[in-house]
Amino acid sequence: MDGGEETNMATVETKLEHLGEVIESSTSQFLAESRELNGAPPFGSFVKTTSEPGVYGLVFNVSTHSIESNRRATAYGKTEHELRMEQPQIFELLKTEFEAVIVGYEDEKGRAVQVLPPQPPGIHSFVERCKESEVKALTDSGDFLRCILQGSRLPTDDLIIASVRNAWHARAYDMQYLVKLGKDLCRLIRDDYDRLSSIMRRISQ
Repeated sequence: MDGGEETNMATVETKLEHLGEVIESSTSQFLAESRELNGAPPFGSFVKTTSEPGVYGLVFNVSTHSIESNRRATAYGKTEHELRMEQPQIFELLKTEFEAVIVGYEDEKGRAVQVLPPQPPGIHSFVERCKESEVKALTDSGDFLRCILQGSRLPTDDLIIASVRNAWHARAYDMQYLVKLGKDLCRLIRDDYDRLSSIMRRISQ
């Protein structure tokens, strides 16, 4: 294999690492089409765009539907495996999309900054899963929780639970970190003790 072929293969492999591609964006949220059907990152995942600057998001919605906006998928009374064997073309008419609320961006020094980016992520930029180090940087303080609480159209409590679990997992379930975030949450929603108790109880389940 010559050098040119190796370079091309490396480029293909790099492209295949992305989870999706941005198809709508604003300074507070973005929508991406998944690279694979049913291949979106899980709810509550931290993701990053390949735009300049890189923008960090938190997945809050995943949907699969027809590629034609005026058509719905039809029920066939068969399992997915049976349909893939008998009518594989059906799945070519479907797509999976995911939405993310923006929780920060990467500054010129490569640091994760927990404020909205100066510009929204570019259309057609790729979306990748955040590295563990990036998740830690984004969740070092409770500022990302404020982004969730102030966001629009978000399933707020469940998104807090999922994102905190992911941040806690990145720290090998360090209890001191969970206590720290619990204090941040207490300051943010101190007027609703029942809600706070419910969130903290479900995080540690």
